[in-house]
Amino acid sequence: MRNFLNRNINIAFTLFIVLLCIILIYLPTGFEKPEMTQNIYREKGIITSVDNSDLDGYGAITVGTQDVKAKILKGPFKGDTITAANILMGDLKLDKIFVPGDKVQLVINTSNTEDKIISARADDIYRINIELILFGLFALFLLSFAKWTGFKALLSFTFTALALWKILLPAFLKGVSPIPLSLGIVILTTTVIILLISGFTKKGLTALAGSIAGVFITCGLALLFGHFFRIPGTVMDYAETLRYIGFEDINLSDMFLSAIFISAAGAVMDVSMDIAAAQDELIEKRPDMTRRELIRSGFNIAYPVIGTMTTTLLFAYSGSFLFTFMVFMSKGNPMEHIVNINFIAAEILYTLVGSFGLVLVAPATAIIGGYIYPQKH
Repeated sequence: MRNFLNRNINIAFTLFIVLLCIILIYLPTGFEKPEMTQNIYREKGIITSVDNSDLDGYGAITVGTQDVKAKILKGPFKGDTITAANILMGDLKLDKIFVPGDKVQLVINTSNTEDKIISARADDIYRINIELILFGLFALFLLSFAKWTGFKALLSFTFTALALWKILLPAFLKGVSPIPLSLGIVILTTTVIILLISGFTKKGLTALAGSIAGVFITCGLALLFGHFFRIPGTVMDYAETLRYIGFEDINLSDMFLSAIFISAAGAVMDVSMDIAAAQDELIEKRPDMTRRELIRSGFNIAYPVIGTMTTTLLFAYSGSFLFTFMVFMSKGNPMEHIVNINFIAAEILYTLVGSFGLVLVAPATAIIGGYIYPQKH
């Protein structure tokens, strides 16, 4: 009877999250500006020919305008061939040079009647199709391998992405205090993920309590050491751009600190779930275990988990800075200079605070599990 009731509760909760996802999909962010896009189409096209006569090379960079002819493959102008501009600004991160056969995203400006093309621009390589294929393969593998649990994992993935896109980011832009908002969103998404995967069970409760404890620990460490590191929020990419386009009141420093525990939340949840699942299996096989034995077993399980997860964060955070390190090394800069640069110090803060949180969340979850699981006297 209890298993039947739990199964019905889990199904009802899953359907509730599906409903929430549908609501979030159609929930406006508050920053839609149809008046700015009503005469603009973004359509897929294919390059048929290019004119590079206006391009000039200066060492490693190229500037100028590449004129391309492209055939529109989608939308109301499908089948039309247009001339589009590809403006190169000398920024290798943003510039691209097209060749015939490239599939691109075209930005098309039309007249007020929307029946005549005024101008067009070749924006970038068209990647939406391959992105959808990759996501489809991910979803297919997840569903075929994990069945119902895979569906719930995919649902939790979707809910988390929607919560970040439709709630967190718009609230940031509206000036909501970043740290309490981020804590709330992380706790909400963590709760949904764990309850979807583990259900309303003691294992789920243990993992959830351990995860929330780990998030608060990581948040506290970020606030404490962020104060001493004195790293400005403008160290984040495009932070200054927000200032320039009119969002002067956003607290970039608090957003930077919020990003630390948001980034570590997934690893914290993984460690907490590992400990909770192991304790659940132990108490299932050995229901006569004492609280002390269960906690001790949780600690023993935590040791290797902590050892690998801290290194995981190091790989995750340092991978995007390989080129930066190579540049500084090629110039012969000493290590004490490199680690003192603000954006390098920011990554060190990310890595060490996240790792510190992982080290503390494992024993916290083991202790919580020792008190949640029933004891046989």
